[in-house]
Amino acid sequence: MTSTTSPATSDTLVTSEVFGPTLQGEGPSAGRRASFIRLGACNLSCSWCDTPYTWDGSRFDLRTELARRPVQDIVDRALVGDPGLVVISGGEPLLHQHQPAWKELLRKLARSAEIEIETNGTIAPAGATLHYEPFALRYNVSPKLKHSGDPEHRRIRPEVLERFSDSARVAWKFVCATPADVDEAAELVDRYELVGPVWISPEGTTAKTVLIHTKLLADHVIKRGFNLGTRLHVLAWGNERRR
Repeated sequence: MTSTTSPATSDTLVTSEVFGPTLQGEGPSAGRRASFIRLGACNLSCSWCDTPYTWDGSRFDLRTELARRPVQDIVDRALVGDPGLVVISGGEPLLHQHQPAWKELLRKLARSAEIEIETNGTIAPAGATLHYEPFALRYNVSPKLKHSGDPEHRRIRPEVLERFSDSARVAWKFVCATPADVDEAAELVDRYELVGPVWISPEGTTAKTVLIHTKLLADHVIKRGFNLGTRLHVLAWGNERRR
């Protein structure tokens, strides 16, 4: 069988931006020094998405926002400053996991850093993604709630959530704005018997909004037995890109 992968693209990934060192703003690694690799494209369209420039062609010129970038260039930039942690985000990064360059990206990064993959929980890890799981890779899985605006059949895939739940290296993160959102997250955790730590992250792209939602959520998060996260990068820099 002849490969259909072009030599010009076999070692590249569609990338929005690579930046850092900065800090991981959310989830169990919040506060850690980190670099980010933000890949292009997403299979959802959340109404409050803070990175729509990675997928929304109705508002952004994706021909200028996204570019194919050689894996070695991505890795070299991500490891500037020896961050110790590299977060692969998007968009939805697991859309890229079947490309030859994905395996090479993980292999090269794992030599020098821990890896976190931020995913919406609708695409199961496979192939090279699973291969690197026992080593230095964690999944930060963020299933989307009703307020995202996406229909449930698109944002909740039970068989995929089960696959992640079987992993020993998963943390669940739900973006919430109200106590009712926390209740919805708890219902999903119970319905699908999600295993692993659960973090509630206050929705917002301004420090004021993040703090307002944190105050609204805090008591209810504690009552539900979850962990309350924040958005440190927003508190520090607002909605500034590459932070």
